[in-house]
Amino acid sequence: MNQRELVEQIFLHQTKAFTAFPDKASAQQFIQRLFDFLFLPRSVVDKQPKDLEAELESLKAQFCRLVDSVLVDKEAAQVVSETFFNAIPRIYSNLMKDAQSIVEFDPAAESLEEVVVAYPGFYATAVYRLSHQLHRQGVKIIPRIFTECAHSQTGIDIHPGAVIGESFFIDHGTGIVVGETTAIGNNVKLYQGVTLGALNVSKAKANAKRHPTIEDNVIIYSGATILGGETVVGHDSVIGGNVWLTHSVSPHSIVYHKSEVAIKDKFPVTDVLNFVI
Repeated sequence: MNQRELVEQIFLHQTKAFTAFPDKASAQQFIQRLFDFLFLPRSVVDKQPKDLEAELESLKAQFCRLVDSVLVDKEAAQVVSETFFNAIPRIYSNLMKDAQSIVEFDPAAESLEEVVVAYPGFYATAVYRLSHQLHRQGVKIIPRIFTECAHSQTGIDIHPGAVIGESFFIDHGTGIVVGETTAIGNNVKLYQGVTLGALNVSKAKANAKRHPTIEDNVIIYSGATILGGETVVGHDSVIGGNVWLTHSVSPHSIVYHKSEVAIKDKFPVTDVLNFVI
């Protein structure tokens, strides 16, 4: 294949695959603007209510253009935009519950303001909740771009199709993966490196529930992996670090991984240590 043939192949692929693809940079800019609008502190000298109203209208216009770029029915873009922004007060209320749960349970969190400005877990949760609303409205590609933007910034990968209850707590967060059909209840806490994934990644299972259900008041510690659409972690359970779980556990369970750590004095060495890599 020569250079001209390569260019023609690329052009053909892109015109077929991305006819209804939004401008990625614009989508990323929008979700960042919306997060900043909702949560970043402002000086009362610099920002008055009329300024915020003008900024909100600008956000609505940008969002409507984004939606218009992916919908065949162009008249529907305005309806989608209005429905999305009408849901924001409810989403904002839920996010403040998420932030409050971090303040209550993370000893390092000194204030609500610190959490909303500086905590990657809160940022990823906020982008997820906004994306989930749009996903529920039937717009698919834009929320995927939103959550991948948060993923690239925080290392936290939450699919917008997942269902997550109130007062969601992510501590540290790096390496967390929450799959598309995961269902998470209220007051759930996840630590870094947790995977809520699928046992079977066959394309034939795309429309089935592939990811676990985590009921209310569950704590899942770092490095735990919970897999499977039929796997249910009962309410008020604790899943310890590095656990690999592929079956359901009853409410109030404690599941842990037991490993043995042996410590020997460096001198003198009485046993021969054999290392096999």
